[in-house]
Amino acid sequence: MKRPHIILFTADEMRADRLGHIVGTRSSLTPHLDQLVRTDAVSFTENYCQNPVCTPSRCSFMSGWYPHVRGHRTMHHMLAPEDQCLLKLAKDNGYYVWWGGKNDLIPGDADLSQYVSFRCQPGPKDQLAPNPHMDTKWRGPADGPLFYSFLAGEAAPTRPDGDMLDFDLWNVESAVRFLETYDREEPFLLYLSITLPHPPYYVEKKWLDQITADNRHTPVPQPDWELKPSILQKIQERRRMENADPALLQQISDTYDAMCMRVDHQVGMILDTLQRTGLYDDTAFFFLSDHGDFAGDYGLVEKTQNTFEDCLTHTPLILKPPVDLPVRPGVRSSITENIDIFATVLDLTGIAPALPHFGRSLLPALQQETLIRHFAHAEGGRLKNELHCREAESPGATEETDLYWPRVGLQQLCDTPMYHTKACMIRNDRYKYVRRFYEIDEFYDLKQDPQELYNLIHDPRRKDMISYMRDKMLSFYMETSDIVPFETDER
Repeated sequence: MKRPHIILFTADEMRADRLGHIVGTRSSLTPHLDQLVRTDAVSFTENYCQNPVCTPSRCSFMSGWYPHVRGHRTMHHMLAPEDQCLLKLAKDNGYYVWWGGKNDLIPGDADLSQYVSFRCQPGPKDQLAPNPHMDTKWRGPADGPLFYSFLAGEAAPTRPDGDMLDFDLWNVESAVRFLETYDREEPFLLYLSITLPHPPYYVEKKWLDQITADNRHTPVPQPDWELKPSILQKIQERRRMENADPALLQQISDTYDAMCMRVDHQVGMILDTLQRTGLYDDTAFFFLSDHGDFAGDYGLVEKTQNTFEDCLTHTPLILKPPVDLPVRPGVRSSITENIDIFATVLDLTGIAPALPHFGRSLLPALQQETLIRHFAHAEGGRLKNELHCREAESPGATEETDLYWPRVGLQQLCDTPMYHTKACMIRNDRYKYVRRFYEIDEFYDLKQDPQELYNLIHDPRRKDMISYMRDKMLSFYMETSDIVPFETDER
């Protein structure tokens, strides 16, 4: 098999439960992805990210390492030059690496020429629609109910067809032009990293109008906060959503759903271009997301850095292989993790890793249901004395008007309760256990309580299973506690 082209289409904060072929909605939000899985691809429907915020998650799936292995546990600890990175490995092994979209992976002062052959630049500001992170008139008065809600609502179109030319569309159309004109002999790796459906919740009317009773998701109700991580209730309080109108939460959910539909449309643009240019058969196409989003669930928005609800950690992972690899299209239910993307790309390309890693190739599951993993893991937060891990560099750490202050401001505190406590999740196909420093642990029976409303950590009937999960977590940390370089030192 010749080395295939690779496309990593990466959404930001897209949940697995928005894929039609997973949830079975009558009117799907994701028709292009659903069609791809019906005809040419495999969807790993029990896939989980390794951290519920952007940078740690991206460092994981680009290196094959869990966040604890090299300390990639915050938004400000990115891949260092000595860390292995899938982009750099591909470039060093003869791939033309094209990168369009957001970073959240490589330090801003790094030499990107080590990682990419071409970095797509942002479009001219006078051509792009206003960024709702910067143009925040939608927030209303500082004491109003929407100020911290992230609900920006309907986006004004900039084109006659109702589209808004924003950062994402600029990068997707740039990727289309790259594919249409690619004439080099070497294979390419295209890393397209868009921002949606990351909040603010903001999208064109043409997508909002397609959210109906047939595809709408009803937000998960607020749980009893007593046995839940303290940061959740405190964020809700700071966002002024403790008594949020159900209609507001539904509007947030609907807007998020419409953003997911826009993402699917942009996936369709790339797939259509591959077909038109004759690149489709020679390309391995991945669709993934770095993590999820509350999107109104539990009366919350955005995400946290140290809680692991499925809405934050259960993420899409779809792989269409090149035509040389036989595939039985459809879904696979074995547990997988985002770090398995690293191993799978290496397997597809024949590239050797620079350092050991913990990913597992997904290629054995292309033709049949195959066990990939028994457990999925995610981790985040910090120890009390890890002040350098509280993301104090973010404006939201101190500026109370910042969109992220309700969460990032809490990460600065070291009192009791310590909201930003270090925590780790382990889950299998039925149970989820979370070990938390400084706070109560969590245990959920996901068959009886799929919405994770009832923490059973004190249920004596669950004692044996909790001990079993704790033992498996210990084994996980022993197996992945460090990496020893392949090259040895002269003594």
